[in-house]
Amino acid sequence: MKILVINSGSSSLKYQLINSDTEEVLAKGLCERIKIDGQLIFNDPKTKEKIVIKEAMPDHSAALKIVIRELTDPVHGAVKSLDEIDAIGHRVVHGGEAFSSSVVVTDEVLKDIEACSDLAPLHNPANLLGIRACMDLMPGKPNVVVFDTAFHQTMPEKAYIYGIPYSYYENYKLRKYGFHGTSHSYVSKIAAELSGKPVEESKVIVCHLGGGASICAVKGGKSVDTSMGLTPLEGLIMGTRSGSVDPAVIQYIAHKEDKTVDEVLNILNKESGLLGLSNKSSDMRDIDAGYKEGDSRCTLAFHAFCYQIAKTVGSYIAALNGVDVIAFTAGIGEWDTIVRAEILSYFTYLGIKVDDEANKLGGDIIKLSTDDSSVKVYAIPTNEELAICRETVRLTK
Repeated sequence: MKILVINSGSSSLKYQLINSDTEEVLAKGLCERIKIDGQLIFNDPKTKEKIVIKEAMPDHSAALKIVIRELTDPVHGAVKSLDEIDAIGHRVVHGGEAFSSSVVVTDEVLKDIEACSDLAPLHNPANLLGIRACMDLMPGKPNVVVFDTAFHQTMPEKAYIYGIPYSYYENYKLRKYGFHGTSHSYVSKIAAELSGKPVEESKVIVCHLGGGASICAVKGGKSVDTSMGLTPLEGLIMGTRSGSVDPAVIQYIAHKEDKTVDEVLNILNKESGLLGLSNKSSDMRDIDAGYKEGDSRCTLAFHAFCYQIAKTVGSYIAALNGVDVIAFTAGIGEWDTIVRAEILSYFTYLGIKVDDEANKLGGDIIKLSTDDSSVKVYAIPTNEELAICRETVRLTK
């Protein structure tokens, strides 16, 4: 089967065309600046040459029309016609409590996704635009949605409930949902296999560390806790997100600087984290460089980032009552050797030993721990698009 995987943002649309039989990526690209001026970036499937097409994209439907045109282009297209595409898989950020697994799109499913939009106002509406554009332009093709939150629906109530009046959960479903579920599911399955134990007996902690970052405790193949909450703002220090703070901080800043709650939340989402601490960059590569040069603010950002991750991993070891594998994934997790080394330095008491030579590597499945380490540690590249492809095949084949 040939599966088109779509990931729609508010002003972007990423896609991959995957041959599910071989799991080869036949084509991939990115539409950006939708509603502004429009630009499609992709590599020619044959020559691998980078192609940039600047063209008006007033909405997601217009962007998708351009993607389809280029996918079927007789010179650099990956397919001769849309008839070769069997199904479309979509990433949807928030499924609330309505969805605990991936589903085939129906009118009722679309209504339920829309009902979750107040939980993810920046993401779900954009995801819906991508789904509806595909339904309009490729009628009759099955569409499947894979939710970032679905993997975490196995969390027990004690893990997802907040210590606020229970009526807020009853009336508004205010609770921890977690995100990066597609990545955590994909990586934890590989880690469980590497543990040498049956999946149902495995205890895995996945550290998804990128511009957005979250940690997940996986027991027996199921998520039992994760660091992000009702929204992706909770949890770790991230590129521009503050992570968890005392809620009174919001009120304090609002009063001191005469700002609204929405304005303060915008600061916590877009001006905080590594960027706010360093006053230089939200990119960990820049923070690392400043840290190595002795920049005090970058040094603070580096250590605060690593400390929070180590502290959270430690708490999840307690939640799991032990751990077989700790896995690092996403851009920082897969490539940042000094971040990995710093985080793991907190766990010498557990008998974790790092293979320093292996830790210099990245971009593949790498065993970071020595053979005599008490816990196995791996870097495992995530592949959310492939995971979405597999789910789409499972539900449509």
